[in-house]
Amino acid sequence: MAQAGSEKLYRQAEQIIPGGVNSPVRSCRAVGTHPLFIARGLGSKIFDVDGNGYIDYVGSWGPLILGHAHPEVVEAVKTAAELGTSFGIPTTLEVDLAQMITKLVPSMEMVRMVNSGTEATMSAIRLARGYTGRSRVPADVVQHTLSLRFNDLDQVGSVMQEQGKDVAAIILEPVAGNMGVVPPKPGFLEGLRHWCNDTGALLIFDEVMTGFRVALGGAQELYGVQPDLTCLGKVIGGGLPVGAYGGRRDIMSRIAPLGEVYQAGTLSGNPLAVTAGLTTLRLLNKPGVYQQLEERSSYLFNQMSRLAAKHKVVSTMNRVGSMGCLFFTEQQVVDFDSAQTADTQKFAHMFCAMLERGVYLAPSQFEAAFVSLAHDEEDIDKTLGAADEVFKQI
Repeated sequence: MAQAGSEKLYRQAEQIIPGGVNSPVRSCRAVGTHPLFIARGLGSKIFDVDGNGYIDYVGSWGPLILGHAHPEVVEAVKTAAELGTSFGIPTTLEVDLAQMITKLVPSMEMVRMVNSGTEATMSAIRLARGYTGRSRVPADVVQHTLSLRFNDLDQVGSVMQEQGKDVAAIILEPVAGNMGVVPPKPGFLEGLRHWCNDTGALLIFDEVMTGFRVALGGAQELYGVQPDLTCLGKVIGGGLPVGAYGGRRDIMSRIAPLGEVYQAGTLSGNPLAVTAGLTTLRLLNKPGVYQQLEERSSYLFNQMSRLAAKHKVVSTMNRVGSMGCLFFTEQQVVDFDSAQTADTQKFAHMFCAMLERGVYLAPSQFEAAFVSLAHDEEDIDKTLGAADEVFKQI
């Protein structure tokens, strides 16, 4: 496909934006090409500035569970915009969204709105330290954090036995989504809950990616493990920037103005973002929605794995709900070390070859593919047809 317009824009962007992009993975360096510049999206499709259309499995990295430009979401945002785009003063909409979140995610007795999933996780960690009076968070980014292996409960147990009295919180994605898709082993999340109960540390689930994606109540509903604090983003903004964190009432009551843990944001609870999120959650709350997502997702990812095996392409497929990742490795992927065994050159070949066939995947072996309610049988069949051709090449 001709992509001269995207290439030209990228060269211009490189002169005024670091790396030409506003988020590193967008650069497409990991797959040896330049990024697409998108003009519009509709349903399951995106269209670049050169007029090419692609079946999109990125969906703005997960929030567009209804698809691009869903008419009800667009109309709701238009109506909200006509009333004002930002106030920095409370609105009814903020209360409505908070009530809906607390209803759908029972562990979140109180909720504080923020502007992104990143802000939500940073705020939750700060709250955990303030609430417990402890400094450490097992999650090597700063002086007071410990980095432990996902799915390694023995390592967690060893650390918590030695240092648990100093640990403020254990924070993790219950389904790791930033090394592909890596589900928790049976008993792992339960083991973390045990160690937090035993030591007085808080358990924080980063459900920015999994919240309202893998189930209506998120991964904590799917796996039956309740955290003390939950961080949300993605879906609750319906495609607009928003985040939230929440949990037990006694913990959340330590946030200013009730308590001493200060956190604030002028645009928190922005009426446009909150409206998009409310509309999205109301649509997701309808009967049969997640069954439909499960059926389409299981068919797509299972068939893709079968096609890889058909052409003797060594691979491992991980999937949780409508999130999936095909790793080019023969190992079972259970943590970052096993994910690193994947053949990234094969993935880069697949990315570019699928793009040529009108299918847009995440431009990294270590990111998830997302299925939306807008993906229909024709989309999935076309995707599998393209994958069949690409696996034959590989």
